[in-house]
Amino acid sequence: MKLSEQGWPMAADLYGEMQLEANPPARHRWRDYLPGILVTTIAALAAAWLADHYAAPIVLMGLLIGLALSFLSQDKRTHAGLDLMSQTALRIGIVLVGARITAEQLAELGPLPFALLVLIMLAVIVVTVAAAPLFRQDKQAALLAGGATAICGASAALALYSLIGDKRIDQARFTLTLVGITVASALAMTLYPVLAAQLGLTDAQAGFLIGASVHDVAQAIGGGFSFSQPAGEVATIVKLTRVALLAPMLMLVALWLGHSGGTGAKTRIPLRLPWFIIGFLGLAAINSLVAIPRPAQDAAATAAQALLLLAIVATAMKARLHLLLDQGWRSFAPIIVATLTGFLLSLAAALLL
Repeated sequence: MKLSEQGWPMAADLYGEMQLEANPPARHRWRDYLPGILVTTIAALAAAWLADHYAAPIVLMGLLIGLALSFLSQDKRTHAGLDLMSQTALRIGIVLVGARITAEQLAELGPLPFALLVLIMLAVIVVTVAAAPLFRQDKQAALLAGGATAICGASAALALYSLIGDKRIDQARFTLTLVGITVASALAMTLYPVLAAQLGLTDAQAGFLIGASVHDVAQAIGGGFSFSQPAGEVATIVKLTRVALLAPMLMLVALWLGHSGGTGAKTRIPLRLPWFIIGFLGLAAINSLVAIPRPAQDAAATAAQALLLLAIVATAMKARLHLLLDQGWRSFAPIIVATLTGFLLSLAAALLL
């Protein structure tokens, strides 16, 4: 058996890059990408229109439309474009997210809330993975659900899936996880501000609770401002701090997969980072040292949201609906465990502040 078949522990093997080096894909002309790019763009525009006119989560609309159009992926002419949208668009989108991150935000959060946030993130992942055997679920699928819940929802799920790979988690299971995370985030945005008010939390406590436990960035910020203006500002800082933890979390997951993927023999784990994580950290560093103008930040945020939506739509279009039907209710268990763990720990931390 070759080393790659044993789960060669490459810390930077996002998107199976080492396997691609061993088995390079066929070269494509620019015209080969057009069919897949065109159908993905049309589906994403439709999702954006529905989300805008019916006040629905744009990620959920993208997932549903992508799944409805999954039959298009059976046409080989769409393969190159769908791969480009689900991989390269995601990478560039992650880089652009760094334009919203500054060291000042982390400092403004304070040492105690930051430490609590890191502990919550690690605890959500550990508890979700540890609970996986109780529901007869694979630990790597639980890692996907826990990591996505702990950081920033669907975008973190996409980044984690690219790291874990379709050899460990099939496309149907990943798509089901995306749907579960998106629905859970929408419910959390609606319920958590109400629960915070019923519990009599202060603005700062409610903002921390919502920012630390709601999955999606836009929904966490929206949920915070639905409680109050000060709570929305706190939720924004807390949520963006969680986004900033995406890169270190990917590094930790890569190392964990490396140590657990082999046969017990000692192997050397390269620590080089993939280019888009370096780009994410670099853009955040630039924004910390020399403030990026607000129009440029807004443009980067819009472009990041658009690229991540394209990646989500393309990923859903590549799914096989008949495989989704084979997934039982237990497939949602890691998402439920991660969501409840995140809420309870965030509430306990908020009460300490």
